[in-house]
Amino acid sequence: MSRHRIALAMASGVASTLLLAACGSSTDNSANTGAAVAPGATAPVETTTPADAGTSDSGASMVSTNMVMAKEMSGMGTVVTDAKGFTLYRYAKDQVNMSMCTGSCAQTWMPVMADGTPQAMGLTAKIGTVTRDDGMKQITLAGWPLYRYMGDTKAGDMNGQGKNGTWNAVTPAGKMMAMSSGTSSSSGTKSGSSGTGSGSGGSSMSGMPGM
Repeated sequence: MSRHRIALAMASGVASTLLLAACGSSTDNSANTGAAVAPGATAPVETTTPADAGTSDSGASMVSTNMVMAKEMSGMGTVVTDAKGFTLYRYAKDQVNMSMCTGSCAQTWMPVMADGTPQAMGLTAKIGTVTRDDGMKQITLAGWPLYRYMGDTKAGDMNGQGKNGTWNAVTPAGKMMAMSSGTSSSSGTKSGSSGTGSGSGGSSMSGMPGM
């Protein structure tokens, strides 16, 4: 009887030892999962940044609108804006029904995407859409793709006018607004005043057409 008890006790002790060893191994494995961390250092935390809702699959920033309209800008004439009143632009390197502004260009000059079927108000040119390389539908006017400038922070801004010599606000006819349109009248006024002030001013004016 005593031998039987001794045998049971030994068997129980062996089982306990094996169980403890298994638990220790499991703990070590779970602790060693991932990269090793130096003593005193903080383990790195992996984070995932959600995709920007204003960015397409190709990385281009974008805005969308369901209305393109003509709006009078103080001192600049009538330009095309979106439904929120932001100035819309054309890119000189574009082709009719083809956008050449992609990648980093499209992050600064945001393609204006169609929110459903685009509507027009006060425009003389035909509104339409063109499919970009990423499959998105960009609004066009007279076939030219439209953009909004990242540097315009509020409705009525025209900070992109003449930018880099390739960007201009759009007229209701779909044309690029000339840079000189806002300054020619003022320079003309100055020339006229100098002409009426003296005879020398008049001779100066007569030579201007040949310049």
